[in-house]
Amino acid sequence: MVVFEQRFKEIMKKILVTGAAGFIGAHLVRRLTDNGAEVVGIDNLTDYYDPQLKKDRLAHLAAGERFHHVNIDIADRPAMEKLFQEHSFDAVVNMAAQPGVRYSLINPYSYVDTNIVGFVNILEGCRHSGVKHFVYASSSSVYGANTRRPYSVHDNVDHPLSLYAASKKANELMAHTYSHLFGLPTTGLRFFTVYGPWGRPDMAPVLFAKAIMAGEPINVFNNGDMERDFTYIDDIVEGVVRVINKVPEPDPQWNGDSPDPATSYCPYRIYNIGNNNKEKLLHFIHVLEKHLGRKADKNFLPMQPGDVQVTYANVDDLIRDFAYKPATSLEEGVRKFVAWYKDYYKK
Repeated sequence: MVVFEQRFKEIMKKILVTGAAGFIGAHLVRRLTDNGAEVVGIDNLTDYYDPQLKKDRLAHLAAGERFHHVNIDIADRPAMEKLFQEHSFDAVVNMAAQPGVRYSLINPYSYVDTNIVGFVNILEGCRHSGVKHFVYASSSSVYGANTRRPYSVHDNVDHPLSLYAASKKANELMAHTYSHLFGLPTTGLRFFTVYGPWGRPDMAPVLFAKAIMAGEPINVFNNGDMERDFTYIDDIVEGVVRVINKVPEPDPQWNGDSPDPATSYCPYRIYNIGNNNKEKLLHFIHVLEKHLGRKADKNFLPMQPGDVQVTYANVDDLIRDFAYKPATSLEEGVRKFVAWYKDYYKK
């Protein structure tokens, strides 16, 4: 068995954030720069959804002196090699991905290009440039057909229900390989139903808010029998920041006879970041209606391919290792989201 040493303990000062114009990435950049870090953010402003929202997020970040944006596609190998040659990063945080469960049924190749090829390019950059910690976004989607809840990082996740989920599980496997072969410390974070200001327009909160304000029906899948572990964006970012500055160490208790998927003999970890409180989708809609001041006309539809009925995070490891647990209530989070929505969309 390979033995690794804990080599890095200093606070990360120069950080690469991929997907810096994205929903989570932009919030993370803001928090890191506010904390005094120098951040290089890359994003190629794809048109998966209206790039204007991404440009507006970047404009919101431009006021900071510690942030520099570079327009790069992580799938562009020469451009990524050049980036890592020109900069020396203490840590790299990958928030770039082709998102969306349902879109993976329409355009599967985009998931391979970004989530697989792009991910390898980042791993290679980290490997060859001495990056001290690689942190990357995984997803609650990896739990797929699992029915034991709350979802635990110590459970097997080998039955994904969408190509998006499979690509995220592949990221975890690829990261472990680099932790094993090259001693690259890696931490994967499985996010649970993130929402809040600057949210993606293809996700339920914005889709619902737009339809409700326009007097149009909202599509409610599985006839409303859905539960989600809604996690407010600030709670996600707080978790990510804490993780960045704690480089994983090998787990001396790891045993190949009964392998723990969340840890390893090499510097590798997986954590859930979720609110640890599943809410019924219809209750979420009710709270959204309350703060928008309008009722929704609901169009009940069957379950969509690739969707799961329930997401629910076990965050015991996050609490144990970082003394942290997301705590923003749905009521408070939706109130803040609606305030931003009305201001941004001038509703």
